[in-house]
Amino acid sequence: MMSYDTDVFVLGGGPAGLAAAIAARRRGFRVTLADADRPPIDKACGEGLMPDSLTAAAQLGIHIPDDAGHPFRGIRFTGPANSVEAPFPGGVGRGIRRTTLHSLLADAAADAGVEMLWGAAVTGMDGHSVRIQSSTLTARWIVGADGGQSAARRWAGLDEIRRESRRFGFRRHYRMAPWSEFVEIHWSEGCQFYVTPVAEDEVCLVLMSRDPHQRIDDALPLFPAIRERLSGVQATTSDRGAFAATRRLKRVARAHIALIGDASGTIDAITGEGICLAFQQSLVLAAALEAGDLRQYEAAHEQLSRMPVFMAEFMLMMDRSAWIRRRALHALSVRPDLFRTLLAGHVGAVRLGEFARTAVSLGWEIATA
Repeated sequence: MMSYDTDVFVLGGGPAGLAAAIAARRRGFRVTLADADRPPIDKACGEGLMPDSLTAAAQLGIHIPDDAGHPFRGIRFTGPANSVEAPFPGGVGRGIRRTTLHSLLADAAADAGVEMLWGAAVTGMDGHSVRIQSSTLTARWIVGADGGQSAARRWAGLDEIRRESRRFGFRRHYRMAPWSEFVEIHWSEGCQFYVTPVAEDEVCLVLMSRDPHQRIDDALPLFPAIRERLSGVQATTSDRGAFAATRRLKRVARAHIALIGDASGTIDAITGEGICLAFQQSLVLAAALEAGDLRQYEAAHEQLSRMPVFMAEFMLMMDRSAWIRRRALHALSVRPDLFRTLLAGHVGAVRLGEFARTAVSLGWEIATA
């Protein structure tokens, strides 16, 4: 049998890569991770962890202390004429700065015994060999966790796309006490603002838009309530932007190579489920590695994506169509029970059948509003 330098090599040290490394290490594998950056690694995101994200983190053995970030108890949709909110059916979510989360994950990986090569650029793959700058390392399994523009995906020949669309996100933080116990999604024509409490004295504001030229200051006049709250408030960070792609791949694994996180396909950030999916994928990937069968991972990956894909499609329809958006917000405000069930389904707290019946009921309410 071939002798390898490591059992599992993870290309990419963001949350998905660190989670995959931790999960594999807890199954007894020797794990090496490499990333060209050094922690803490930042990224433009909404910085909200849903309750199912926290559950998946706990299953990975990752402890997120109560004093890291700020709790929120549900989601609120707000439009020009209607507003609806719902608490999570069990537990709370947590707003947490991306840099804080990354530091916690990096510490957990180090404690688990993952060998981490920070500041080490991976320059190519050939079979079981990985080129890291001027050296070469061999691995039984290779995991691509290097984000939406994944080089590992391209090298592995897994970049055939089933479907893709793009939006654009920009993030900024403000020094102020959160004004709500909810993560708020404010809707307007062609864009949304997400407001997430991330500390007792700080909120995260994210603009999502189809216009690559639109920035936070350009969009604020469309949201007078938010603009008024932020008037005179100090911004604590400069704007940070990123693509927000919805990308479905035909394959997420081949032979001894698997993709995870954004490298394996992305759900629009409108769902807030990116981190949760990465954590859940890590758990099923580690089980597949232990079984020696990545087909098991591909099947589980597809199943994990079904609910987030449905929610993303629904919310993106609201984004694309003013008619659907107005009717949906009106229907949900009239029938808040539907919103509660949708949110419960989104965080995995109701069965698929009940969720499907609720979706049909909402469709009827929208059509007859």
